[in-house]
Amino acid sequence: MTVQLYARDVGTGTPLVLLHAFPLSSAMWLEQRQGLANRFRVVTPDLRGFGGSRLGTDDPSVDLMADDVAHLFRRLGLQRAVVGGLSMGGYVAMALCRRHPDLVLGVVLASTRAAADTDAVRANRLRQADAIDGDGTVRVLLDEVLPGLVGPTTYRQRALVYGRVRGLVQATPAPAAAWALRAMAGRPESFETLRGLKVPALVMVGDEDELATEDEARAMADALPNAELLVIPRAGHLCAVEQPDLFNQAVAEFAAALARTTR
Repeated sequence: MTVQLYARDVGTGTPLVLLHAFPLSSAMWLEQRQGLANRFRVVTPDLRGFGGSRLGTDDPSVDLMADDVAHLFRRLGLQRAVVGGLSMGGYVAMALCRRHPDLVLGVVLASTRAAADTDAVRANRLRQADAIDGDGTVRVLLDEVLPGLVGPTTYRQRALVYGRVRGLVQATPAPAAAWALRAMAGRPESFETLRGLKVPALVMVGDEDELATEDEARAMADALPNAELLVIPRAGHLCAVEQPDLFNQAVAEFAAALARTTR
């Protein structure tokens, strides 16, 4: 059953729906709301269990997270939008393209991958989920996930950005984190979805990202019929947070071009 997602909704113009990374919330999109709302209607939901959205009692599923987003479209009266997802948000965006393609005007896939988890990655996610259930905290995420979220340049030169990311991870509700880990572990691969996509796509990756690599970004761009690939310099996994100006410029150009062709 879908849950009603809490969402921040600012600006006017072509709708831009941005789906956040794990284990953060829509708070990660602060600079996108500030930088893009003068040209677009920027909608940033909290995926279920995160931020202001409740978790519900359903079994973990990325498909269900995509259905939640489709439900949000209907609630907000959005017919179609440019849908962007970073990391886990990218998995949800690809599931939305598969399950609700009529809602998607274009897609931005940042710091994500179309392949399913390897056995080792899946086992690691499930172990982390069990650890969270076991002690009721997200300590395992601070120890194991946080270090990979930003690149070395951010560690060295952007202490405030790193501190903000750490705060967002610490604020993650433990039940939501465990649920999302299991949902991601069980997701299918999405290459078939990408090959069948009828709308333009923008694939982005930070050049210091070790969680979703440039090779994986290139594989997605190659599978998509109409895609451009952008490598963002001096950025790790959270390229939208680490290099917001470059990210916003790329998304604005992509969305503005789409808006022109669909008038």
